[in-house]
Amino acid sequence: MIESDYPFVAVFAQATGIHPATGRLLTIDAVSFDDAGRVGEEFHAVVNPGTDAGPAHTHGCSPHDFAQAPRFSRYLKTLDKLIDGRVLVTHDSPVTWGFLVSEARRAMNAAARANRSRRGRGNKRRQRVGHVPKPESIVDLLATARRQGHVPVDPRINAVASLVGVESAPPEASVARRAVPEEEFSRGQTLKLVAMYLQLAESGPLASFDPADLAPDQFGLQRSSLRVDAEKAPAVAENPGVLGESGLRKGMEFVVSDDVAADPDELIDAGVRAGLTYREKLTRETSVAVSDAVVRGAELRGKAMHAHRKDIPVVDGEEFARLVGAMEPAG
Repeated sequence: MIESDYPFVAVFAQATGIHPATGRLLTIDAVSFDDAGRVGEEFHAVVNPGTDAGPAHTHGCSPHDFAQAPRFSRYLKTLDKLIDGRVLVTHDSPVTWGFLVSEARRAMNAAARANRSRRGRGNKRRQRVGHVPKPESIVDLLATARRQGHVPVDPRINAVASLVGVESAPPEASVARRAVPEEEFSRGQTLKLVAMYLQLAESGPLASFDPADLAPDQFGLQRSSLRVDAEKAPAVAENPGVLGESGLRKGMEFVVSDDVAADPDELIDAGVRAGLTYREKLTRETSVAVSDAVVRGAELRGKAMHAHRKDIPVVDGEEFARLVGAMEPAG
C-alpha cells in the first residue's frame, strides 16, 4: 500500500453510456481519505469526450464545458499519482474501473502513434501521457452491499446508500438536482462513496478485487479473468434444454444475476467445471438463471425478470450450488 496518511481513494465518474468499449468519460471526481473518513487530496475534471456527450440533464455540463475541456490524456498522469498504490473505492467497479482502463489505454495508444510519427520526421522527443493506474486493490461497494445481504432494487448510488444506512437524497432526477452545479454534485457523490465504504467496512466483509485478476469483457467492463474466460469457453456438450426434474446436465447454459449473496465467480467456476456453459447474456437458449431475488422475496429485475418472462427456471445461489454438486464431474 502507498506510504500515505490517506491510503484510500474514492472515484465517481460520469460517462456517455455504461459500456467502456463504446462510451467515453465525461467527468471524474476523486478524493483520497483515511479509515476515519478524513479527506486528503482532491481531484475534479470535465473531460472532452470527442463525441456527443448527450443531454445536459444527465451529467450537468453544457456543450461549451466539454468544448473547452482537455482530453482525458491531459489528466492521466495526475490520476496515476492519485490512484497508484492506494485502495480504489468505486460504486460499480466493472463500469468505473472499466472506463479508467479503457480511457488510459486509448490515451497511451494515441501517444504511441504520435511518437512513431515523430520518429519518421526525425523528431526524437517522445510524448508520455502516463499509464493505466495501478491501485493496490479495488473495492466494489454495490457488490459489497449484495454480499452483506442487501437487495438493491435500484442499483444507483443514492438508493444503495440509503439501503446500507447512509443518508441520501432519492436517486430519481429532480428539478433540485438539475440546479446543482456538476462539480458540486460529483463531489457530493464521491463523499457519499467514502461514507458508504466506512459503513460497509464496519458491518461485514468487503468485495475487493486485485486489478491483476481483472480483464475486459466484450463491452469493456472489467470483470474477473475467470468470468471473462468462462464466457469465451466453448460448450463441452450440446445444450439439452431447460432445467427440469432430472437436474442439471452437461451442456446446459446458465447465467448468474448480480443479486446473489454468494461470490458469483465461485458459482460460475463450479458450473463450468461441471460441464455447464456460462453466458453473460440471457437468451432463449438459457437453461437456468441464478438469482437470489425469489428466495429473498424481492422484486424480479434484470436477468431474473427476463428469465421469468421467458419461462426459464430461476434458482437461488445455494440451490444452484447444490444442483452442480449433484452432477457428475465434466470429462
